Amino acid sequence: MKSMLKDAVILFVITLCAGLVLGFVYQITKEPIAIAEEKAAQEAYAEVFPDASKFEVIELAAVEDTAYEAAWAEAGYESVDIGSVLSARDDAGALLGYVIPVTTHAGYGGDITFMLGVRLDGTVNGISILSISETAGLGMKAEEVLKPQFANKQVASFSYTKSGAAMDSEIDAISGATITTDAVVTAVNGGLYYFQTQLGGSGNEAK
Repeated sequence: MKSMLKDAVILFVITLCAGLVLGFVYQITKEPIAIAEEKAAQEAYAEVFPDASKFEVIELAAVEDTAYEAAWAEAGYESVDIGSVLSARDDAGALLGYVIPVTTHAGYGGDITFMLGVRLDGTVNGISILSISETAGLGMKAEEVLKPQFANKQVASFSYTKSGAAMDSEIDAISGATITTDAVVTAVNGGLYYFQTQLGGSGNEAK
C-alpha cells in the first residue's frame, strides 16, 4: 500500500513538473508565434491585394439563417469555413475589394487555409496559401500548380479538368492529386459564393 502511495506521489510530482515546464515554454513561445502568424497574414493580404494600402476587418451580421446554411450545404460547401473578412482600401480610403480567409477541411492531408482576394467587380486577384499539409510531390504542388491559375480571373465559379484548361473558369488539376485539387477549387468557389451572397456581389459594397 505504501509503495503504491509512493508511486502515485512520484507520478503526481512528475506530471506537475512537466505541466509547469510546458506552461513556461508556452508563455515564452506564445508571443513570437503570434507575431509570426500576424506577419504571415499581413504578407498574404499584400499578396492577394498588392495595390491596397490598408486592410481592416469588417463587421458583418452573423450568418445564422437556416435557409442560407441549407443553400451553403446544397452548393457543396459543407467542408469550407470562412474567417473574418477584411476590406482592402487604397491610400485615399476607397474600397478596392475584400480579402476572404478560407479554410477547407477536405484536403487529403488535413485542413488547407488560404487568403482569397476578390475585387468589387468579382475578379479574383489570387490566393495566398497559409497552411497546407498534403502529400509531398503531389498535393503539395498546389502552391506551384493551382495557385497561379486563379489570378486575375473574373468568373462566377471554377471547375477543374484533367485534359487541359480551355477557358478562364477551368483549372488544370494536379496530376495524381485530385483530392487536393477538388478541395482547393471548392474552397475558392466557397469564397466566391460568400462574396456574391454576403458581401453584395460585384459592384456593391458591404456596409
